[in-house]
Amino acid sequence: MTAGVRQEPREATRPRRRRRTRLPALLAVLVGLAGVGYRLALLLADAPPTNSDEATMGLAALHIARGEGFPVWFYGQAYMGTLEAYLAAPLVALAGPSVLVLRLPALALYALFLALSWRLTRRLGGDRWFALLVVAVLALGSDRVIKNQLIAGGGYPELNPAGMALALLTVGLCAGVPGARLPRGAAVAKAAAPGAAAGAAARLPRWAAWGLVSGLLLWSDPLILPFVLALGAVLAGYRRRELIGRAGAALAAGLLLGAAPMLLDSLRHGRNPLAAVLTASGADAAASWGERLYGGLVLGPPLAMGFCSPGHCAGWQLWWAPAFVVLLLLAAITAWRTLRRPLSAADLGHFPFAANGNCPRSGDDPAGATERRVSAAVRLALLAGAAAVLAAYTASSAAGRTPIESARYLSLLAVATPALLWPLWTTARRAGLRPFPRHLGEPVGPELPGVRQVGELAVSDVAGARQVGELAVSDVAGARQVGELASIGRGAGRMRTRAAGMVAVAVLAGMLGTGAVATAGAIGGVPATHAEADRHRALVDTLGALGVRHVRGGYWTCNRLTFATGEDVRCAVVDDALRPGFDRLPAYRRAVDADPDAAWVAPAGSPLAARLDERLGPGPGALDLVTVAGWRIYLPRH
Repeated sequence: MTAGVRQEPREATRPRRRRRTRLPALLAVLVGLAGVGYRLALLLADAPPTNSDEATMGLAALHIARGEGFPVWFYGQAYMGTLEAYLAAPLVALAGPSVLVLRLPALALYALFLALSWRLTRRLGGDRWFALLVVAVLALGSDRVIKNQLIAGGGYPELNPAGMALALLTVGLCAGVPGARLPRGAAVAKAAAPGAAAGAAARLPRWAAWGLVSGLLLWSDPLILPFVLALGAVLAGYRRRELIGRAGAALAAGLLLGAAPMLLDSLRHGRNPLAAVLTASGADAAASWGERLYGGLVLGPPLAMGFCSPGHCAGWQLWWAPAFVVLLLLAAITAWRTLRRPLSAADLGHFPFAANGNCPRSGDDPAGATERRVSAAVRLALLAGAAAVLAAYTASSAAGRTPIESARYLSLLAVATPALLWPLWTTARRAGLRPFPRHLGEPVGPELPGVRQVGELAVSDVAGARQVGELAVSDVAGARQVGELASIGRGAGRMRTRAAGMVAVAVLAGMLGTGAVATAGAIGGVPATHAEADRHRALVDTLGALGVRHVRGGYWTCNRLTFATGEDVRCAVVDDALRPGFDRLPAYRRAVDADPDAAWVAPAGSPLAARLDERLGPGPGALDLVTVAGWRIYLPRH
């Protein structure tokens, strides 16, 4: 039968291999620029609204810029590192303290997140149109998503790009050189040993980078720990021998360097950051399991993925909650089956055929088979990390007590987007439902000479093949009935595939549509946020005109006011009963208590303002009132 195999000229296949377009990449760049531009416009309009927690990080950046201190932890606690403060400190030193300057590094991290998402999707086996879809989903920005990405309040802006970077490094370290063949024989192994050693040495910077990113993020926010463990398991599974040597030493050195601030502080003060995180997450507070399950599994995924309106989830926006769980399971099953599938005839298309078109020898490893399995393993690791984050959040009382605000703990679900959407895309592709005509996209599979030769071998005009063909169309009763049944089966299969593809396209369209509605809702709230920021600037100006240097106020007033004035005004926290509250920087309280002319500041209409209004009047210890739009300033009467 080999007589029927014809040599295919190499030039005949070259146009098909090169039939690609830059259109999806160009569209991805435009979509990414739109996502970054949208967020920059929000920052210029003072959105999302800032708060005292973000101002606390800003004060750390201000102290670093001035050389007055180099804090390891978020002020007032023994967890959540100050990486964002160190990133913003050079800008604060150049331009002075402001919310915009504090958030510019977060915007840069988001742009990096989009770029890494495109690259990771491509490395995991997705075509350019799928990578464009992933970028489009991540470019949308609802209220909760924007807060996670842009508010420099500790931990969240850096989590997503770091998770993508770890996954991309894992693929690169495990997959090796694309298209490489395994050597055979002792002589070949000896000859390839120097090259293998050189390749392992060249990968050392990647091992060190993997450890450094992991260490930095474990210090900054331990929420990424499930992804570190899952991706680390993939590394151990594929490169365990390499990890025993210099690669393991490089990874350990990077990990220790990144986590050095946390480790040194823990050794110095005997602190346990993990215990502090568990306490802060609400593990010691009461919440029913019904409340936890509702807040974690029903409200959590739509809020975290950006499918809810500002501050709440409408009933119709909760459709993503069951869809997320189903997709998580389907994607995990798909990745596991790919990972465990043995090599078959389908892998022939990935064999590295020689230039003369000859088939490879028996026992050669198919080029691309390792990459497909590595891609499946990394997708499975991303899904496992997302499932672990969701499970840990659902088990915490924070999901039941404050589900809307605490959904920020699920921001890492976005890292699993390429793996989560993989079943939808492959189902749509299998059904032939492509977003653009075939000639605008990429080839579905590899266009190698060997594939054409194998196909021609099956239809070669030799005697045996002709006899098989005649037998298949022989006009006997049984043969005709079998053919008709096979035709009916094929038709039913095509209908099922088409229906599944339509469902997949509907889900993808629903995601984009729901995300767009939530993004529009976030845009609609910008004018109110900008007006509130203007009122706060008026408060700062009024305090400066009055010569006030020390004030007392609520928690959500104090550090925001102190950062906005560059510490020209220092604030001590009080509760609604005028008792001392939680000061993240105790030095501020000492300064305020030492000033007999310290004023009081409260938002108009707040319980604190109502309590201070009782002290207005002619009696001893009375206060004088100065009003600013949205604020009330109480000055001691002399």
